Amino acid sequence: MNRPFRFGVNMVTPSTGNEWRKKCRRAEQLGYDIILVADHIGMPAPFPAVVAAAEATQRPRVGTFVLNAAFWNPTLLAREVATTDALTDGRFELGLGTGYVRAEHDMAGLPWGTPGERVSHLRGTIEELDRLLASPEFQPRPAQQPRPPLLVGANGDRMLRLAAEHADIAAFTGGRAGPDGRPTVITAGDLDERVAFYRRHASARTEPAELNVLVQMVEVSADRRAAIRPFLSFIPHLTEDEALDLPILLLGTVEQMAEQLRVRRERYGFSYIVVLEPGMEAFGPVIEQLHGE
Repeated sequence: MNRPFRFGVNMVTPSTGNEWRKKCRRAEQLGYDIILVADHIGMPAPFPAVVAAAEATQRPRVGTFVLNAAFWNPTLLAREVATTDALTDGRFELGLGTGYVRAEHDMAGLPWGTPGERVSHLRGTIEELDRLLASPEFQPRPAQQPRPPLLVGANGDRMLRLAAEHADIAAFTGGRAGPDGRPTVITAGDLDERVAFYRRHASARTEPAELNVLVQMVEVSADRRAAIRPFLSFIPHLTEDEALDLPILLLGTVEQMAEQLRVRRERYGFSYIVVLEPGMEAFGPVIEQLHGE
C-alpha cells in the first residue's frame, strides 16, 4: 500500500537572515512539508539554518539532506542533533551520508579514505548516535524519543544494507560513484534493481521505511522531449527515452509531472520527493495537484 506523498525542498543558496526567513515562509506557502539544508562547503551551515527555518515557519518540518558524516565527531553531532530537535520543538529530521566530494574533504583537512572506510565511519556514527541519544544520562535531550527520524542516502550495496538496518527513511540518489567519487546517473532500470536490493535486505523490518528520491531538475514544458535535449550532453550514456524515464528529472506540464510521480510511487515506492531550491517555485503547482494523495 502506497504512503501519502510528502514534499521537501533542499535549500542550497547562502542568504541573509531576512532572505532566508522569506524563502522558508515561501516554501511553507507553496505547500512543502519539510525544509532541508545540505552539508557542503560554500553552502549554509546546516544546523543554524534549520533552526532559523523552523523559527520562520509554523507547519513544515526541517532537516539535513544530508550531513557528510566525515565532517562530524559523533558525540558533538549528538549534541547538535539533540539541541536542534529541542529548539525546533521536535520538527527535526536527521539526514546522513558518507559524503561524495573529495575536494571538500581536502579543503577541510579531513581524510578521504576508501569507500569501505567511509561507509564504516557512517555506520559507527549512526550506532554512536543511537547509543547516546537513547541514554537518559545524555544531555541535552532531543524532543523526539529515542531520536529524530533518520534518513540515510544510499546507492551501493553496503549503504543500502545500512539503510535497511537503521534508517527510518531510505533516500535513493539515482546515481553511483564514479572514479572521482562524484555520482554518475544510472538508468531507471538500474534503479529498479537498487530498490529491489534494498527491499530484500529490509524485508525483516517490523515497520517499513519511507522511500525518498531527490529530483535534480524540475522543468515546466509543453514538450518534454524539447525540454530534455539541452541536457543530453551531460548524460551521454543515456538515450533520450532513457533520460525522460529518469526519476531524478521532472519534465512536462504540471499534470504530466504529477502523473510521473504517481507512476514512480507505484513502481519504486517513492512517496517522499525532494527538489532542489532552484526548482522550488516550479514544483509548487505539482504539490497543489497532488495534495492529499
